[in-house]
Amino acid sequence: MAHPFLRAALVAVALSAATGAFAQTAPAKTAETSKGMALVDSKGMTLYTFDKDAAGKSVCNGQCATNWPPLMASADAQASGDWTVITRDDGKKQWAYKGKPLYTWVKDTKAGDATGDGVANNTWHVAQP
Repeated sequence: MAHPFLRAALVAVALSAATGAFAQTAPAKTAETSKGMALVDSKGMTLYTFDKDAAGKSVCNGQCATNWPPLMASADAQASGDWTVITRDDGKKQWAYKGKPLYTWVKDTKAGDATGDGVANNTWHVAQP
């Protein structure tokens, strides 16, 4: 018969493993940037929204997507809370927050930079949590 503490530890590990398989973490986090608190990707790079995007639809393709790389999602990514997954024109998946597709900016060179805020006649904005 297993010691009660060992049994409790094994149950805790099993529950943790089981719930971890179904738990999904947000595709971005919040961090301090040069423009204040913002959503950032896993590398700490500031995320942006684009005013010309329709709700749940990215219109940033081609050269636009080269300059503003989309925050890509895996093909099997699942929406959760304020996070949704949209399908881009090329069929690939992209993360959106509160319906707004998210992007990084190629001219941001380090975590916390937010040089894309206000670009293109103020149509690009730091994504706010």
